[in-house]
Amino acid sequence: MPEGHTVHRLARALTDLFAGQRPAVTSPQGRFSAGAALLDGRVLAGASAWGKQLFVDFVPADGAARPTDDVRVLRVHLGLYGAWTFAGDGSAVVVHAIGAPRRRIGETETVPGAPDAPTPLPRGDASPASAAGPEGDVGAAGTADEPETGWVPPAPRGAVRLRLHGVHAVADLSAPTVCEVLTPAEARAVVDALGPDPIRWGEAVRAGEEPDAHDDPERFVDAVRRSRTAVGTRLMDQSVVAGVGNIYRAEVLYRARLDPFRPGASVPAEDLRALWDDLTDLMLDGVRTGAIVTTRPEDRVPGGTTGRHRVRQNSDAVPGAVPSDASFYVYHREGLPCRVCGNPVLVREVAGRSLYWCATCQR
Repeated sequence: MPEGHTVHRLARALTDLFAGQRPAVTSPQGRFSAGAALLDGRVLAGASAWGKQLFVDFVPADGAARPTDDVRVLRVHLGLYGAWTFAGDGSAVVVHAIGAPRRRIGETETVPGAPDAPTPLPRGDASPASAAGPEGDVGAAGTADEPETGWVPPAPRGAVRLRLHGVHAVADLSAPTVCEVLTPAEARAVVDALGPDPIRWGEAVRAGEEPDAHDDPERFVDAVRRSRTAVGTRLMDQSVVAGVGNIYRAEVLYRARLDPFRPGASVPAEDLRALWDDLTDLMLDGVRTGAIVTTRPEDRVPGGTTGRHRVRQNSDAVPGAVPSDASFYVYHREGLPCRVCGNPVLVREVAGRSLYWCATCQR
C-alpha cells in the first residue's frame, strides 16, 4: 500500500496536470459511470492529500459564485492494488505511474497482480520519461482555454475505473479500494476520523504558516499514551497518525530506539514528540525525492536487503541517490546484521503485517 508521501506526490501531479481545466471524466470500466457523470464538465480546482486519502475538488465551470456545497469532491484510497497511470502529449514531463502493483511505485515489495490490476499506459516517442524515475515530478499543464492540440491519448488498458482526459494528459485510475464523489462536508468527515498528518504539519511549519489544528502533533502523543496497545501497532492506526505505512513504522521506531512492542502508555511524551519530529523530516524528504531513505550516511553499507525482497526506490536511476539496498535499517532485513550493533534483525507478523526490529538496539 502506498505510504503517505506517495499520495502527496500524486496530489501534486494531478494538480499540476489538470488544475484549471475541465477534464473529460469517464469510467471506461463502467463501475464508476454515475460518479464520473457528476464530475464531467466541471473544472478541476486542485487535489490534496490527508495521509493515504486523496481528495480532488471539482467546481462549476461557469465561474459563478456558488455555495461550498456545490463543490464536488472525488475521494480516492488506493489500498493494496490501486494505481494511477499517466500519459501525455509531450508538452510536459508526465509521471508514468503511482500506486500498485507495488513494483511500480518503488518503495515496497512486489505484489501479485489483482483481477482489477492496471497495466501501464504506452507513452509514445513524444512523451519523455521523467529524469526522477517512475514517480518523478510533473511539469505544469495547460488550461482549458488553450486550443486543442489534436493529441489522441492511448486507449484505456485493463480495468480502468476512472479516466481524467485533460488538454495535455490523461490519468487512469485502476483497482482503488475507494473511489467516490462526496460533498465538502462528507470529505471533512473522512478527514476528521484521521489522525494528524506529519507531512501537512511539516509543510505548513516550513512555509511559516499556521498548521491546521487537526494536524497538531499533541493529538498523536495523546492517542498513543492513552492506550496500552503497543506503540508499533498504534503507528499503523490511521486514526492515530495519518500516512504512516509499514516502512516508516519500522524505520522511525528503530531510529528512536523504541521497542515496537512497548505499551504506548509507557512511552514518555517527550520521546513521542521526538519521534514525530523525526517522522516529519523523513516523510517530507520522501515527498521531495519520491523515495524512502532512513539510514544516516555513516550507516549506509550496501547489500542491505534480503534476496527474497527486492525493494526498489523511485530514485534508483538518479545519479548520486542513496541505493535502495542501503536505505533502510530494519525493513526487509530479517536475519541480516543490524547496521549498528551487528545482531540479526527480527521479524514478526502483527495484525497481518510484518514488523521488523532489532531486539538489541530497540530495548
